[in-house]
Amino acid sequence: MQIFAHVFEWSFVAAVLLAATPIMYAALAGALSAQAGVFNIALEGQMLWGAFAAVVASHLSGNPWVGVLAAIVTTAVFSGILAIGSAWLRADPIIIAIGTNLLALGLTSFLLGAIFNAAGTFAPAGLQGLPKLSGLKGIPVVGEIFGTQTILVPLSLVLIVVVGVWLLVTPLGLRVRGVGLHPEAASSLGVNVRRYRTIVVLVGGALCGLAGAQLSLGNVTMFGENMSAGRGWIAVAAVILVSSRPLWLPLACLGFGAAEAIGFHLQGAGAPQQLTDAAPYAITLIVIVLAGIGRKRDGSDGSGGGRSRPRALSVSRGAGPADPGPRSLSSSKGPGAADPETRSLSLSKGPKDALTSTDPTAAHT
Repeated sequence: MQIFAHVFEWSFVAAVLLAATPIMYAALAGALSAQAGVFNIALEGQMLWGAFAAVVASHLSGNPWVGVLAAIVTTAVFSGILAIGSAWLRADPIIIAIGTNLLALGLTSFLLGAIFNAAGTFAPAGLQGLPKLSGLKGIPVVGEIFGTQTILVPLSLVLIVVVGVWLLVTPLGLRVRGVGLHPEAASSLGVNVRRYRTIVVLVGGALCGLAGAQLSLGNVTMFGENMSAGRGWIAVAAVILVSSRPLWLPLACLGFGAAEAIGFHLQGAGAPQQLTDAAPYAITLIVIVLAGIGRKRDGSDGSGGGRSRPRALSVSRGAGPADPGPRSLSSSKGPGAADPETRSLSLSKGPKDALTSTDPTAAHT
């Protein structure tokens, strides 16, 4: 009972934020990629590479902000493997992501030994971590929560809100969502789908670099082999949980952070380390199962019922093939579409030139 009493202390809230921040950055990267139509499960490897790059650059330069910058830039470059492979070479993003996760795990361990002649962990004397927001300690509540954090902790919350609003209300954000929802229609309107997906995945890589920098220079001041320890996979679970609602990411990630913080308290109370280490991942599995059950109940899994899906998406250029007039994007059910599962995508330049694609479950007419 004494352990659960700590939940009502501001220090526990600070511990939850500290544990959840790397996950929030990675989850934001995954949500952005998902909005653009790329299911990114390379978050684990990208976060690990960002943590390694941050420690190396901070150690060599003596400046932790150089480490953060190195993590952002190099992780964005590292994510180019997924960006180019999925967007330009049309390879399976799942297979590429698994490969990059394994590459990051092996490459960081190899470079740790090759550059610093170290194995396991690297925590040299004089390694500079990110400064804390100690100037806030005198402010009630705010100081107790953020006074021991780095600037990257509150920045993660701000970025999630800004990116979520940007996706919902700005023309560029809506275009990114359109690329993910209907790439053929977006391409017919002159949007370069491959370019948008490439840029979004690279931005996601930069966010994973921030996640790694916070992990190795904020949460601790060291690098350890495989120190991401499944946080990238928890971020993937958070993306799946919130679906197309990125503004809900903080709630999901803070839940996983709370599980990790409770695990630390249990470990301090004498609980087995294996049990406390497994707590966040067990909660992740439970949350995913409950989310799947909830989707089945409201019919959002596409099995019928619940929320309706758009029946037809048409893109036209006017009355005839030579008409360069304004183009329109419309969604309609059609007078004869009685089957709720039937969908069609129509791209036409005139009354006699049309291309229609229907659901595999629907009858062709």
